[in-house]
Amino acid sequence: MVEIIRLEKIWKTYQRGRRQVNALGGVSLPIAAGSFWAVMGPSGSGKSTLLNLLGCLDRATSGCYLLNGVDVLRFSDEELSDLRLRHFGFIFQSFNLIPQLTVRENIDLPLYYSGGDAATTSARVASLAEAVGLAQQLEQRPAELSGGQQQRAAIARALANQPEILLADEPTGNLDSATSRQIMELLQRLNQRGKTIVLVTHDPQIAAYAHRRLFIRDGQIERIEGET
Repeated sequence: MVEIIRLEKIWKTYQRGRRQVNALGGVSLPIAAGSFWAVMGPSGSGKSTLLNLLGCLDRATSGCYLLNGVDVLRFSDEELSDLRLRHFGFIFQSFNLIPQLTVRENIDLPLYYSGGDAATTSARVASLAEAVGLAQQLEQRPAELSGGQQQRAAIARALANQPEILLADEPTGNLDSATSRQIMELLQRLNQRGKTIVLVTHDPQIAAYAHRRLFIRDGQIERIEGET
């Protein structure tokens, strides 16, 4: 399979007072296009740090991060912002929907920042809402939705700019087991259609949906399980 991401000897170090803390310590990882990864490990192990680095929300202290063969660690902040908009969709445990906006407006946000024309944008939002089962909730606000519906809206927003990669941080952490299963089945279908997915989870049942499971401890990869 073609690699979409390759990490080589990635270190992330934070200064805390007089001491340095290594959140990641020399992580190397190839991620194939169209693969589905679950990242697991105890609290403080470096899971979220790894996800933030993958999504270019944070910069590594040293190492090499290749996205489609290009080392993005050399990019400026403005270039990284553009790269995030074009290549990544983000899904969070707390949904991160804007409460004052309708479902339609929340899904539309990435398209607004991309500068799409109104007709194309409206059709795209309607199509995404249909795909995640929210066609009847477009004019509602987040507070009027169930947790599962809010996460579906967040997934639709993450898909708005047709990203290659979806990054999810505990996407079912605030949901009951039945709703969690529905959200994971939705992510599974998106993966089957070609999306590369990396999610952080503490739940082995959620991790079981992924092709590969990466276990991280003390900022280092402990082991990798699953099909290659």
